Amino acid sequence: MQPNTTAKTNRWLGHVDMPLLAISGGFILLFCLYALIDIDGLSAMVDAGFAFSAKYFGLYWQVLLLATFLIGLVLCVLPGGRAVLGGLTKPEFKTFNWGSMIMCTLLAGGGVFWAAGEPIAHFLSTPPIFGDLGGDPQARANAALAQSFLHWGFLAWAILGALTTVMMMHYHYDKGLPLAPRTLLYPVFGDRAIHGPIGLIADASCIIAVVAGTVGPIGFLGLQMSYGLNALLGVPDSFATQAVVIMALVALYTISAITGLSKGIQLLSTLNVVLALGLLAFLLVFGPTAAIFAGFFGGMGVYLENFFQMAMYRGEAGVFGEPGWLGWWTVFFWGWFMGYGPLMAIFIARISRGRSIRQIVIMLSIAAPLITNFWFTIIGGAGISFELATPGIISGPFEGFNLPAGLLAITQAMPAGLILSVLFLVLTMLFVATTSDSMSYVIAASMTKGEPATLLRAFWGLSMGVMALILISTGSGGIGKLQSFIVITAVPVSLILLPSLWDALRITLMLGRARKAAALPTAAE
Repeated sequence: MQPNTTAKTNRWLGHVDMPLLAISGGFILLFCLYALIDIDGLSAMVDAGFAFSAKYFGLYWQVLLLATFLIGLVLCVLPGGRAVLGGLTKPEFKTFNWGSMIMCTLLAGGGVFWAAGEPIAHFLSTPPIFGDLGGDPQARANAALAQSFLHWGFLAWAILGALTTVMMMHYHYDKGLPLAPRTLLYPVFGDRAIHGPIGLIADASCIIAVVAGTVGPIGFLGLQMSYGLNALLGVPDSFATQAVVIMALVALYTISAITGLSKGIQLLSTLNVVLALGLLAFLLVFGPTAAIFAGFFGGMGVYLENFFQMAMYRGEAGVFGEPGWLGWWTVFFWGWFMGYGPLMAIFIARISRGRSIRQIVIMLSIAAPLITNFWFTIIGGAGISFELATPGIISGPFEGFNLPAGLLAITQAMPAGLILSVLFLVLTMLFVATTSDSMSYVIAASMTKGEPATLLRAFWGLSMGVMALILISTGSGGIGKLQSFIVITAVPVSLILLPSLWDALRITLMLGRARKAAALPTAAE
């Protein structure tokens, strides 16, 4: 994709930007080698970087995510919001398939284990913004769900492309600029962002952030699946089991990425959503249905009533070396999701041709968050309900923040608990696979001209799997430090996202004026 002199045509990799491949691949290799040689030294370095990022960038990230969401809502009501992007008058993918591919991105890291773990964690230890609610179990439950909704709801989804996708689609399909992170800096630096070191640094930073954000869930999947298979079927919880799980996952998502958007990635995403909907229906029918609906509406009520206070809560933001509650929760999640932002915008731009600005923003900023919140309520809300009925049934296994144990405690409290638990493990694997195949594809696309070569897609898919294996071989601490490292990578990425706050609005206003001048018919919404 990069129109610069450093891109070279390779027989196997295609027209690839070799410096970008060398920088991003080299950095990842050095990280893994450091972990193998001196995990304690790496831990100290990452912890210091995490604390610095949380302290000095946390407030900026809170403002950035809130502003991104609110400006996206403004785009929906502007006349230009009806403008169709991508040079097609008819969407390339059906709405269900399009929505499936989008939904399976953010949910990869949290669709199952975090959905089970975060609500019960906040129920057992009420977030500081709500004070002491110890005497009112229902208020604690609503507050716990509301805090989970903040972390996985409107703001989290909006940063994945509500504004940046508009920029990417306009500059790429209308102006011919590369479908790469550097294009987000074009409003500030012009051609210098496209041709030169600024763009190279921007692309490399975003690729490293996405690799870190994807390898973490891959590694944790190996650890969590190994634990689950041991608890359910007696399979040894060992590195060998973890390695087999990760290699199976890598094979699945690499094949999917190689086959492309319209085949493997779309098929895997659709299968993922169908299984999720089936499990959702089962939980609603055979689970604590009344408690689930009461929790959803109660949690949403608290969430909406305290939306701005929760979004901008600072409280004890922590001091250097001690990120505090805010750093370990909200700032961590914001860093994780922002790291995905630019490359997710590329992915969404690739699958959203023929969609209007309004459709894209509503899907990302409204529909996907509401579905996610309801999903969290079905799993996490059910867990809280079981805990209220039988104290210790969920909190006991979950003690020590044991995410897979918390999930299995919830599923085994349901009818057909063993079968349900196995299906949830399969669903988790599919969730991680759907993000991994999408990110393998989009990383390759961001450094090549045209359709990324099959070998390059496979290279990134295999590289992320190998990186996960290397890190878990050092113990769970290696993957844990990578999760903390995600927050550090978000620092440069958050600066790359900044121009979207004004440029997406400018583009929408411009397209609105153009539509009015040309008296074009409105797009079907």
